[in-house]
Amino acid sequence: MLNRADTQQYPEVKPDLPARSRGVIALVEENCTVCMLCARECPDWCIYIDSHKETTPAPEGGRPRAHNVLDRFAIDFSLCMYCGICIEVCPFDALFWSPEFEYAEHDIRDLIHEKEKLGEWVQTIPIPPAHDPNAEPPKELAASRGPARPARERPAPPRPARPEPAERPPDAQEEPAAEAEPGAARQAPPGPERRPGTGTGRAAVRAIRPPGALPKKPGTPGGTAPARGTEGSPEPPQSPGSVEES
Repeated sequence: MLNRADTQQYPEVKPDLPARSRGVIALVEENCTVCMLCARECPDWCIYIDSHKETTPAPEGGRPRAHNVLDRFAIDFSLCMYCGICIEVCPFDALFWSPEFEYAEHDIRDLIHEKEKLGEWVQTIPIPPAHDPNAEPPKELAASRGPARPARERPAPPRPARPEPAERPPDAQEEPAAEAEPGAARQAPPGPERRPGTGTGRAAVRAIRPPGALPKKPGTPGGTAPARGTEGSPEPPQSPGSVEES
């Protein structure tokens, strides 16, 4: 409060702005390839680009090539929010920040500036500050000055060692099988054991006497006499030509 106010007499005295002031966006038309990357990435859609293709004739034996020609590049600064995304995504350094701020208009429609006006602001782009002398040089500059590095050969990955088979002691070696003598009878493989009384035939049939059956006949083993025609009692053979009497 005790000091005198230091008032800058603008517009007679221009303010001293820092080098990274965001005033307007300047366009270097020669660097623009009409890739449309800045217009696609702009969150406000305030960049308008028009172009056409032209074919350049090639020398003898060559192939003609087509390239884009920039017709219009305009920025609507009434919509721009000065985020700087278009400058950062430009792969060919066609857009730069300029500290120029005297572009006020009486009509908002006059804030759309074409490529001619954007090209005039290129002259106001400040020179970038020099690098620190004690800092390391950029990688691109060091790679261009230094000799080409030989390609490093990657060593082949080691293969896993195969386990060696365990050696058998000489005493544990298997003896060769004895050859069978010619004419020797082959032994049949052992079959299932047979229990007594489980064989086939008449002796294995158990005689069951139903109630009211005839008494046993002497000489019939194990029960009643089997009826004719039943299982286990074969019928007596008949001589040909014999006829049973009624």
